Amino acid sequence: MARLKGIPIMKKRRRFWTVVEKLEALIDKGVYPAGSRLPAERELAEAYDVSRPTIREAIIALEVRERVEVKTGSGVYVTDSAGSDTSHKAISAFELTQARALVEAEAAALAAATIRETELSALKQALDDMSSAEKADKADEADQRFHEIISRATRNNAIVMSINNLWKVRRNEPQVIAAYKDVCSQGIEQRIKEHTAIYDAIAKRDSSAARKAMHNHFNRLINALFESSEAKALEEIKRKTDETRGLYSISHLNK
Repeated sequence: MARLKGIPIMKKRRRFWTVVEKLEALIDKGVYPAGSRLPAERELAEAYDVSRPTIREAIIALEVRERVEVKTGSGVYVTDSAGSDTSHKAISAFELTQARALVEAEAAALAAATIRETELSALKQALDDMSSAEKADKADEADQRFHEIISRATRNNAIVMSINNLWKVRRNEPQVIAAYKDVCSQGIEQRIKEHTAIYDAIAKRDSSAARKAMHNHFNRLINALFESSEAKALEEIKRKTDETRGLYSISHLNK
């Protein structure tokens, strides 16, 4: 199970996702280069010790991600985009959230030792504004202000720049905006509770507790992103399966 600084990221996942991740890793390493055909379904099932239906689900998920193309009667082929330069790829919500967890947790720990009383008051005001906001965009603005105050309280311009850049991605990357919109509209009370824990730890000048509280916040967010992503993927898999079922069904022949 993937972990972030010792914190479990997922409690449980559908088995086919493990196959998806392993195949994607092999594609990224060039074991299966663009244009090559993946092993047959039976071979993959034996290699990963899973059922053939699980392999089919994994292939559909890879197709949804545009990593492979299924050619009827021929096989499953790696798409050209799979081996492209990753430096030109968009940043995913998962990558951004993990990066924010790593950077902002240490920023919170440092801020707990360096924050000034005026900044602490501003941090409390941002928390209060987040709690009382009647509209989502106002809550998001207060949320961003909360994290920016912590970054400035570190007295480290490199940290401030890093966190500002991460927030730029948060505000401007379309797929990140969409992913965060799905999860931030849920669990509002939990969101406030997590930020309150961060504030309390910083106010007590407890660096260890501040780091842990920030990790807990992002760990919950990562889990929520996984759950949302999996729900969408399963919905797409079901849609494609229904299409395939309709294509090959012979029930209409009996009418």
